Amino acid sequence: MTAVASVQLATDVAARKRDEAGLDLAQVQRAQRFAQDQLDQLDTYAAETVARWTTSAQVSATPELMRHHYQFMDRLHHAIGLQRAVLAKAALQVEAANQVLLQAEFRLAALKQVLARKKAEVAARQVKREQKQMDEFAALQFARVVRNLNVGDQP
Repeated sequence: MTAVASVQLATDVAARKRDEAGLDLAQVQRAQRFAQDQLDQLDTYAAETVARWTTSAQVSATPELMRHHYQFMDRLHHAIGLQRAVLAKAALQVEAANQVLLQAEFRLAALKQVLARKKAEVAARQVKREQKQMDEFAALQFARVVRNLNVGDQP
């Protein structure tokens, strides 16, 4: 396998890994958005519950009902805290996946530069080879012309 072919293969593999890293990032971003949506729903529900409670408590509120309400709100706030932890974990996963993608992009860019340099080296060697062949051909032609001129001058 030539140097260009091996670098091309490495570039192709790096491109696939970069694409996979992009898909992984998209997946963890979706999970983060889902976690954020869940948190938003819990926050909205808690705010609506407090608003309903405030309205109904003004009309009639027994100590038993207040105790149930506060217990429920404690559980709801606990669930919100858990969801915030899930969201924080998702944010860390997004950052990690973003770093993996960034590293894959850097590797691919470096390999593309190496590939371009290898191709340029091959092209330069080809140009030199062609120039050498042209020079050799011109030298043979010149020698033939000189020989023919010398043979023509002889009696």
